[in-house]
Amino acid sequence: MTSFSQGKYALAISDRSGMAFPYNEMVKEWNGALVHISEYEPKQPQLQPKPTNADPQALQRARPARTEFATEDFLPNNPFQLSSTYLVPTQRALSVNAANSGLVNGDHVRFRNVKTPLLTDDGTVYYQAIELELATTLTNAINATDTIITLDDMPNVVTLGSTWPSSGFMIIEKVNSETGMFENEVIEYTGGRRTDNIFQVVSRGTSAPYRGVSPEKTTASSHPIGAKVFGSRPVTMVQTTSVNDANTTVTEENSYLVPALAIPLDFVAGTYLAGGGLQCTYGPINDRG
Repeated sequence: MTSFSQGKYALAISDRSGMAFPYNEMVKEWNGALVHISEYEPKQPQLQPKPTNADPQALQRARPARTEFATEDFLPNNPFQLSSTYLVPTQRALSVNAANSGLVNGDHVRFRNVKTPLLTDDGTVYYQAIELELATTLTNAINATDTIITLDDMPNVVTLGSTWPSSGFMIIEKVNSETGMFENEVIEYTGGRRTDNIFQVVSRGTSAPYRGVSPEKTTASSHPIGAKVFGSRPVTMVQTTSVNDANTTVTEENSYLVPALAIPLDFVAGTYLAGGGLQCTYGPINDRG
């Protein structure tokens, strides 16, 4: 039987380039083409894709992401200071030092964790810590449709009418005894007979704007005598301008104003009137879903 030559000196023509190469350096591709080893191309895997199943879902009970409630933010040391600005006649504003707060005009803020009162340079108390927090309780039980809210006096405060804003939002704290979940209610009010701590309800089961957004409304419900009540203050942002190293005017909002106590017109405000202590916080009136 005749044997084939080993091809040590033979040449072969590549089906790809048409060039001659040593016969022993030729290889055959998947499509039958005879090419030099330097020209070889493997078969593209996508010509014969393998069947695949759908990606498995990671969780059995997956739910879409929710919009989280805004939470409290820390204030610098002694952030409260009496301002020389009048928001309304006979009522000065309280300046709150809060850089990059994200607040806008018309927001309502609630102060918490106030450690010290607002003091004058001679130690006279101008604002109790509890007045800054606007914390009190209900004096009468209410149902889900009542339109009159009567609040108790805060300790060392003559009447709420001298402390609380004439209109705005309050929150009544409520915890479900069975689930342990918060069921707070936000109420919009007007002054009413504020000297008697009586407030006229505008809307029950509402929400207060914060950082330009009004959260989902709360639900009107009944509340017992002694239920905790907290107030909020409307915000007026303070803008300051400066020129940076690039000679560009920069506008910043590093503080805001809220209503303060009604005080005599001849009272002189200054840097000597500040307080609040360390790690006071500010945030939305309701931070519970």
